[in-house]
Amino acid sequence: MNKPLRRIAIFCGLLVLTLLIRDNWLQYVKADGLKNDENNRRVTIARYSTPRGDIIVGGSPITGSTETKSNGLNDLKYKRTYKNGPMWAPVTGFASQSFGATQLESIDDGILTGNDDRLFFRNTLDMITGKPKQGGNVVTTLNAAAQKAAYNGLKGHGKGAVVALEPSTGKILALASYPSYDPSSFAGTSAADGKAWNKLQKKNDPSDPTLNRALRETYPPGSTFKVVTAAAALENGLYTTADENTDSPDPWTMPGTTTPLPNEGHIPCKNATMRVALRYSCNTVFGKIGSTLGNDKMLDEAEKFGFNKEQFTPVRANASVFSDDMNPSQTALSSIGQYNTAATPLQMAMVASAVANDGKLMKPYMVDKLQSPTLDTLEQTQPEELSRPLSSKNAQILQSMMETVVKEGTGQNAQLGNGVTVGGKTGTAQHGVNNAGKPYAWFISYAKTSDGSSPVAVAVVVEDDNANRDDISGGGLAAPIAKSVMEAVINSKK
Repeated sequence: MNKPLRRIAIFCGLLVLTLLIRDNWLQYVKADGLKNDENNRRVTIARYSTPRGDIIVGGSPITGSTETKSNGLNDLKYKRTYKNGPMWAPVTGFASQSFGATQLESIDDGILTGNDDRLFFRNTLDMITGKPKQGGNVVTTLNAAAQKAAYNGLKGHGKGAVVALEPSTGKILALASYPSYDPSSFAGTSAADGKAWNKLQKKNDPSDPTLNRALRETYPPGSTFKVVTAAAALENGLYTTADENTDSPDPWTMPGTTTPLPNEGHIPCKNATMRVALRYSCNTVFGKIGSTLGNDKMLDEAEKFGFNKEQFTPVRANASVFSDDMNPSQTALSSIGQYNTAATPLQMAMVASAVANDGKLMKPYMVDKLQSPTLDTLEQTQPEELSRPLSSKNAQILQSMMETVVKEGTGQNAQLGNGVTVGGKTGTAQHGVNNAGKPYAWFISYAKTSDGSSPVAVAVVVEDDNANRDDISGGGLAAPIAKSVMEAVINSKK
């Protein structure tokens, strides 16, 4: 072979080798990535070629699938449907042929579509026998009655959110956000679906129905945070009971300032005990406690309750905030739930839950188990302890304080009767420049039944832009909603 031909042969050989390497790279190294790439149309066609499995609440599906009307252009056979879509959207998220998926629909997409590796054997059998592939189910911890009570309670109040937990396990029993949206309205690919989607994408819309306020919005928690401050006082030995005097002046001037911390109205806050201070929501007492303990000790206690860390339910919840590096007056304001302090409704439900559970904070979760199409359990969630913000003794002291708030104080609208004891704390949180915005109405609570168990803890926040400023209070707006949710949970267990 002469030299030019030899060069051509070598060059052609290198080309063949390059093609073989490229082919093997695509088939064996990049195969999974290409197979699952959202830009691969075959992925979308496969996802909607069969009905999705369902999201289950209380043994009944809150989702479904329906055949897509063929217009000659759509090659996606099935689209998602939702029962009471707006009520359940903060739990399910959406699955749309045009706009993807969010929340449980996205996180557990492999189970719902039947593509999860754990369903491989089942899918292989179905392929051999000629059966179409089926999706599995996502069984939630939600309580349908509690969710309905939460969602209906928020209606008519502008904006807000509710979270209810089972203190002993961390199960999420209700997760409501208002206003909401119907995921069914844009589940397909039609012009109507596109119009519904675009309507939800309006910029600078203060109502923002797609915002999951229960998990993704942080609010100043106002006086509900005084429960955390009281816990810090007990845990650090500043006070050992609920009924010893706190040596708190009224007015009390914050350290390093000439500014007195005001109380709302003429209430008995001078030298008040923590029980009296929580009952009347004394800013001076709890601001002084926070300032005396200092930033580090307050930060440590807040973080034991879950602040400054994202929570995964498995849907992600924003981190609530308690700042570090604050001076004594800033720490005082933060200790009454103002200044930089901000919390999600989930976070404040966790606070109430830990107190109700004798100081043990359980990890919140909303998926009980994942099922195969034949209803076999593929994965079961086990309750998990997150932390111990309080000792059992101090938790019971704090319970007695919160129960006084409901029996005799600002939380009386949450009383249940029939042998059920309720502990709670109201909050009216200022916000905006110079507190120009209308306050947020908060209420956190738990219920204890006659056998001493606590089946539910709740956090409610209401943003009522239509209410008169003087009419906005946690006891007036938020406590009745918490009452109805707690009642729904208790009645469902009878």
